Amino acid sequence: MDVVRLFAGAEKLTIEHRADLKDGMLKTVFFVDGRESVREDPFPPCGETERKSRLKRLSKLALYDALSAFCGKTLPWGSLTGIRPTRLAYGELAQGRDFGALFRELRVSEENTALVRSVLDGQRGIYERREGNVDLYVSLPFCPSKCTYCSFITAPIDRTRQFVPAYLDALREELRAAPPIGSLRSVYVGGGTPFVLECGELEQVFETIAPLRTNGCEYTVEAGRPDVFTPEKLDLCRKFGVTRICINAQSFSDRTLAAIGRKHTRAQLYEAFEMARPYGFTVNCDLIAGLTGESLEEFEESVGEAIALGPENITVHTLCLKKGAKLKEEHLGGEQNVELLAEDNLAEMIAYSRKALAAAGYGPYYLYRQKYMAGAHENVGWTKPGFASVYNIDVMEESADNLAVGANAISKRVFFGENRIERLGSPKDIPTYLAKTEKLIEEKARLFGQS
Repeated sequence: MDVVRLFAGAEKLTIEHRADLKDGMLKTVFFVDGRESVREDPFPPCGETERKSRLKRLSKLALYDALSAFCGKTLPWGSLTGIRPTRLAYGELAQGRDFGALFRELRVSEENTALVRSVLDGQRGIYERREGNVDLYVSLPFCPSKCTYCSFITAPIDRTRQFVPAYLDALREELRAAPPIGSLRSVYVGGGTPFVLECGELEQVFETIAPLRTNGCEYTVEAGRPDVFTPEKLDLCRKFGVTRICINAQSFSDRTLAAIGRKHTRAQLYEAFEMARPYGFTVNCDLIAGLTGESLEEFEESVGEAIALGPENITVHTLCLKKGAKLKEEHLGGEQNVELLAEDNLAEMIAYSRKALAAAGYGPYYLYRQKYMAGAHENVGWTKPGFASVYNIDVMEESADNLAVGANAISKRVFFGENRIERLGSPKDIPTYLAKTEKLIEEKARLFGQS
C-alpha cells in the first residue's frame, strides 16, 4: 500500500498479486485493472530475516514497475518508500557495498542518488553511532494560530491558554526527573511556536533545562513565527546559552501566508531577522514547496528572499497533508491523495531550490520523506559550511538516543548491539498528557535503564 499511495488515484484500481519462488528464481506477477506485469529475479538461499526483507523489496519494486507503466509516469524516489533514504545508504556502506547499485535497482533517480551522497558528505564529522549519546527534546505545543496544512496537536493559544500553567508544571516535573544523561549532544525546544509563550513562562522552561545542559552543546529554540518575536525573548535565549533559533517563514508571499492561516506578513519576517541579527544566533529558516495555489514564480522569490537574508540553515519542505490537517479535511474530504493539491510545477520548485541553494553556497546535510507527500518528493535541510545542526542529523538518522518530554513527544532508545530502536510516545492531547505525567516518568526511567 505504501507503493500504491505513491501514485495519485491508484487506491481505486483493482490490483492482484501472485509470487512464485522456485529453483532459485522469484516470479512476481501483478494485474493492475487486468493488465499483467511480470518480473523475474534470482533469489539465492538466505536466512529467514533476509528472505522476508528481499521478498518485500522485490514485490514493492514489481508493483512500482507495474503502476509506473499503467500510469505512464516515473517518480523521483522510485519504489523507495522509507522515510530515511540515507539510513539505507549507510546500511549498504556498512556492508562494504556502494549504495548506488541498490538505488538504481529501486529506480531512484540519478539526481536523488547524488543528493544522498551529498547529504552523507554534509554529515561528516557530526554523524556517529555511539552508546550513551543523547539528544533532549522539549515540546511546547502552542501556536498563535493553526496553519491549514498542519496535522500536529497544536491549537491557537487563545484556546489553550488555560492549560499553560499546568502544562509547564508537568513539563518541568519531567525534566527534573530525567534519567541520567550520558553524552548530551544537543537540546531542542520545539513546538508549536515556543515564542508564543510569555517571557516568564519561557524562563521557567529554560531554568529547568539549564542543569541538564552542562557541556555547552548545541541549543536550539524553535522561536517560530515572527509575529511573536520580541527583544525580551531573544534576551532570554542569550541569557540561557541558546545557540540556534528557527524563524519559520514557510513563504515570503503575503497572499500565500494569508491562505495557509499564518497571522503574520512578509514585512514581519524581515523584522524578525533584523531583530535577531545582533544576538549572533545560528538561524534556521523553513520554506514549503507546493503550498496552496502558490506559483513557481512565488516560490522562487521566497527562495531568493531567504537566501538574501542569510540564515545559516534553510530547510525546503514539500507539502505533506496528514489526517487532521484542515486543508485535507475540508478540501479533499480527508481521503484523496495529496497529489491532487500539488502544482504541476512542484518538481520545478524542488529543482530550482536545489540549484539556487547550491549556487549560494549551501550544501544538503539532512533528508527525510513522509507519507502523503506531494509528488513523492522529500524535505532537505541545507547549511552553510560549518553550521549543520547536530540535532537534525541525530534525529533524522536515529543515530543517538532521544529523551523527549512534553505532549506528543516521542522518546527513542537506540540499542546498537541489537540493531533496534524502542520508542515511547507521550499522549498527543494536553489534558491526557497532564493525567499521565507520573506514569510517563516511570516508563522513561525503565526505557533508559534506571529501573
